[in-house]
Amino acid sequence: MTNTDLDITDELIAEANQTPPGETPPDMTPWARPIVANIDIMNLWVGRIACLLLLPVMAAMITEVFSRSMFGFLIAQGYEETARAYFGPTLWAYETTRMFAGAMFMLGAGYALLRGVHIRADFLYRNWSPKTQATLDAVLYMAFYFPALLFFLWVSTEYTFKAWVTWERSMDTSSMAPLAPARTAMPLGVFFLLLQGVSELLKCFYKMGHHRERIFLKFMPVYIIVLIAIMTAIFAPDYLPLGSLMESLSGATGFGELTPPVIGLVMLAVMLFAIFVGFPISFTLIFLGFTFGAWGFSTQLVFFLQALQFNSVMLEETLAAVPLFVFMGIMMEKAGLMERLFTSVQLMLSRTHGALYLAVLFVSTIFAAATGIVGASVTILGIMAAKTMNRSGYNVQLAAGTITAGGTLGILIPPSIMLVVMGPVLEVPVTDLFAAAIVPGVMLAILYAVYALGRCWLDPSLGPPLPEEDRPNDMAFVAKEFFLGLVPPSLLVASALGSILMGWATPTEAAGCGAFGAILLTLAYGKLSLGGAYDALIKTLEITVLIMFLVAASNFFGAVFSRLGTPSMMTDLLLSLDMAPVFILIMIMALIFLLGWPLEWVPIVLIIVPILIPVVVGLAEPMGLTEVQMLTWFGILVAVNLQTAWLSPPVALSAYFLKGVVPEWDLKDIYLGMMQFMVIQLIGLILVFSFPAIALWLPTYIYGGP
Repeated sequence: MTNTDLDITDELIAEANQTPPGETPPDMTPWARPIVANIDIMNLWVGRIACLLLLPVMAAMITEVFSRSMFGFLIAQGYEETARAYFGPTLWAYETTRMFAGAMFMLGAGYALLRGVHIRADFLYRNWSPKTQATLDAVLYMAFYFPALLFFLWVSTEYTFKAWVTWERSMDTSSMAPLAPARTAMPLGVFFLLLQGVSELLKCFYKMGHHRERIFLKFMPVYIIVLIAIMTAIFAPDYLPLGSLMESLSGATGFGELTPPVIGLVMLAVMLFAIFVGFPISFTLIFLGFTFGAWGFSTQLVFFLQALQFNSVMLEETLAAVPLFVFMGIMMEKAGLMERLFTSVQLMLSRTHGALYLAVLFVSTIFAAATGIVGASVTILGIMAAKTMNRSGYNVQLAAGTITAGGTLGILIPPSIMLVVMGPVLEVPVTDLFAAAIVPGVMLAILYAVYALGRCWLDPSLGPPLPEEDRPNDMAFVAKEFFLGLVPPSLLVASALGSILMGWATPTEAAGCGAFGAILLTLAYGKLSLGGAYDALIKTLEITVLIMFLVAASNFFGAVFSRLGTPSMMTDLLLSLDMAPVFILIMIMALIFLLGWPLEWVPIVLIIVPILIPVVVGLAEPMGLTEVQMLTWFGILVAVNLQTAWLSPPVALSAYFLKGVVPEWDLKDIYLGMMQFMVIQLIGLILVFSFPAIALWLPTYIYGGP
């Protein structure tokens, strides 16, 4: 197995900080070393504890599904009294799941910053020198991070304090659980984030060099005084003359003769610029939300929106499926099932031209259904297939294209994490998106296979049969390995996905049972250990914080943006154009495709898509679709589009993952191979665009409707 420094758990954390917490360079400023070390160690232990909160989430979902299933079974068998006495839907599982999952991602936010996994658009940032990176980070920590986090700490503390004083209860369930204990995770998480920011700022001072560090330290007293003055002016305006100025600016819609919708456009432009600078996106969005909200309407309302949006994400039960599906995928990876399946497929087809291409695509489709983690898929496929492909004389470009294209199927094929996140954004049931994604996902896998095998049919030298010495003698053994590699994970995925599609379980319930099933599979294959399971929990926490914190931050940004009235203005403008609805949709798809080059799917789905939703809804009636159909179709178009962007050089991360595990392959050849499959992907996108029934037929068939 090829050695690699990449963290293959997820494409979004491939460049995470690998320095052991608590270790500081000997030449760091002496007074800064203990501060950095102690803060890092504290957040390390917070993360180690927070990841364990996934266990009660999983236990609650398993208990709920088992209890409800036994209740139905016993009722059907005539044991109604026993069923009602011991089984039935629980009152506590729903609340336990969402509260523990919400607390987990909030408490783990500081640990995620320590690990460096808060997502940033670093396609420009990564090309700068370490000193330039550190200087820019220090400036943005001071300009964006600390003001935003101090505002957030104050607001979340006040919001939580009121919940404790009034003993506020949830009103959307019959159990009416108290909200204060779970909500306390919000100010605690922000506090840990704030402390970790101090550590990261001191690390930036060290990396920029002692000369620049001295300049920043000289300016620091002035910065602290200004920061205190701004906080006082906002939260205690009676104590500073500056307070009247802040009040006059708050809601100053005439400031610079700009109306609120135009302020929203300025906010959008600043957001795009700030993201491309390379600072972590979540904190940039929070700061911009505060700033432009205070400018466009009022400081008090923007603070309310911020607390409300983070609280809503923490209590969104559907989003609790994200860490469960992530954990399920990581455990499947640890079980080694994909390696076993790939080996058996390549041996079964050892005498076939292009057999390894077919094996890669078959395994990648199965793996996509087990986990929506593109980075892990591409990396594992590269490790498994590249060596054999090289030894068998396979074409490097076609091999690279097959691996990278197959690896991106995890974005689309359910249970895709992206679709789980996209459901609440579009306000479309995740079950509808899952059903709508199956046919396009399988269609793309078939198109890939037809292209690769067609090329081999035209030119057999592109994919020679396996060498004679690598061909199996015992086909019974190969068949057994194929069965053991394919059937268990397929049954697990099919049962989880099938229960969702058929309405037997919610996505979160199915994810909980799937995660538990992955543990049992890993145990059955002899790959389960306490250390391995705990490592999977830690990796799950990192990916969950990365996604969920950005979900909350982007929801806050989007709430401010909507309150300014800009989406309505943009919708009216676009729909007033003398342009057919299909061309407006093409323009939207082109925008998403272009943004998919520098940005990951997370900010696009959470920031860009909500801005476009009013326009998309406005296109539904002219295109002869209901609102739900339009949004479901649009969600699949976005997913296929972003999958295409993964294969678009020069920014596509798939190429770098593959290069990391197959260093002997030239990056140029990897690019050329990816571009071939990007064309196939575009054909698939055009088919889904031209024939909406490809996406809409299955959800209509399952759930009914026109």
